[in-house]
Amino acid sequence: MQFIAQPLPATKRVALVAHDNRKQALIDWCREHRELLGRHQLLATGTTGTRIQEATGMEVQKLFSGPLGGDQQLGAKICQGEIDLLVFFWDPFEPMPHDPDVKALLRIAAVWNIPVACNSSSADMIVRSTLMEESFEREVPDYQAYQRAR
Repeated sequence: MQFIAQPLPATKRVALVAHDNRKQALIDWCREHRELLGRHQLLATGTTGTRIQEATGMEVQKLFSGPLGGDQQLGAKICQGEIDLLVFFWDPFEPMPHDPDVKALLRIAAVWNIPVACNSSSADMIVRSTLMEESFEREVPDYQAYQRAR
């Protein structure tokens, strides 16, 4: 696979998603970082986005609810270069039915080389980084080269 450099913009497009047992933790985290998050574009799966918006007053672009395809919408947006950071508070103790959703989102985020936070500690480290509000380059798959090689 060939790669090309692609910048992450200074104003990030931040995807927020949480399993049911982790929604309140994500809402609390968003409240704590409201000032910083308010300077970026927020997207979330339906229920999570609605609850974050109600709790913080921040504008959140809401996609479908996770069980209705919201996780897959986020994955598609990652592939299209429309997500710069994934904050996915998933529940490691959740029964198996959610496991494919977790793996699919984490896999596509790894393929497209975007920062991922799965808990408040990793999310804190990412948003407190100086790179959070600066543009920086990352390597992404060169889709055109991939298509030509096939």
